[in-house]
Amino acid sequence: MQYYDLKHLQWNGAIRERLLGQGLEKLPHAILLVGPTGVGKTAFSEQLAALLLCESITRELTACRGCQACRWLEAGNHPDFRRVAPDGDNEGEEGTAEKIGEKIRKRGSSIIRIDQIRELEAFVFVGSHRNGNRVVLVTEAEAMNPPAANSLLKILEEPPTSVYFILVSSRAKSLLPTIRSRCRVIPFGTPDAAAAATWLTGAGLDKQASRYLNLAGGAPMRVAQWKDQGQLAPIDALVDSLIAPPADPIVLAARWDGLLKGDGAFRMENLVEGVQRWLFDLAQERMAGEIRYHDGWPRPKGVESLSQTALLGAWRDINQFRRSARHPLNQLLFLESLAAHYLRALRPTA
Repeated sequence: MQYYDLKHLQWNGAIRERLLGQGLEKLPHAILLVGPTGVGKTAFSEQLAALLLCESITRELTACRGCQACRWLEAGNHPDFRRVAPDGDNEGEEGTAEKIGEKIRKRGSSIIRIDQIRELEAFVFVGSHRNGNRVVLVTEAEAMNPPAANSLLKILEEPPTSVYFILVSSRAKSLLPTIRSRCRVIPFGTPDAAAAATWLTGAGLDKQASRYLNLAGGAPMRVAQWKDQGQLAPIDALVDSLIAPPADPIVLAARWDGLLKGDGAFRMENLVEGVQRWLFDLAQERMAGEIRYHDGWPRPKGVESLSQTALLGAWRDINQFRRSARHPLNQLLFLESLAAHYLRALRPTA
């Protein structure tokens, strides 16, 4: 499991202080961390899990990283820790360094199934191996299907006093209200730009940190994940193709097809999202003279000659592409159709 130095996640320091200010003995036994992707929720949850399991806690209320429990946790085999994540998914958040660097697994059913939750019952209701705390960490908790959510709800109703549940969600409204009501909800927001840029400088992105931060909605750890997964170069290449696209949709589609065949984790859904965001910025530039996502790239030229109706219409149409982006029947034909929609929106008004 990945450890993050607290000073490197300073934007969440106030949250940590509110949660742990009165000591571990006051910590609720069910916590739900909610907020946008890439702001440190999973990293925070891993810190908290390590703290609860550590057998030699520091004065600053952090895990010592040297005791037997910490070594087991870092190696991924602590007997009093269970992690539940969507089955068949790459976990898609910031604190999963044991997965980053591996080839992304084939995407199957990105849900948390009832058998994953049922496996927790023996863990929760049997004594601790180390005579201490036990921790259940559920990442992307909104991915629980209804049977899994109801099964977890039953466990949360009367858990043993030594068991802690930490749930992480970027879409908390998708959770059962009864699950939310049994947890102390801890909201996370995006850090200020200066703090995010400072953290990204330490991650090796000092020159163009602001460029990718805008694209990631201000979420620094999402940018760090893009870097670790080799997505930054394809993102740059995609934006370059949108700034100065070839006139022929077949040529543009072939260029995009090459991006998707690279070694990184840049996928069709990333490409479609990138095209849609660029169209959004073109429309916003046309209507309000400003852009939201691509402030770090060259400003688009000739926008005043474009039809805002066509731009917004193409932006809406691409929602249809996003629905089938993970499993297109024919990748090249899919890209050619997407390119045609994009280029049609760029035709100057009469």
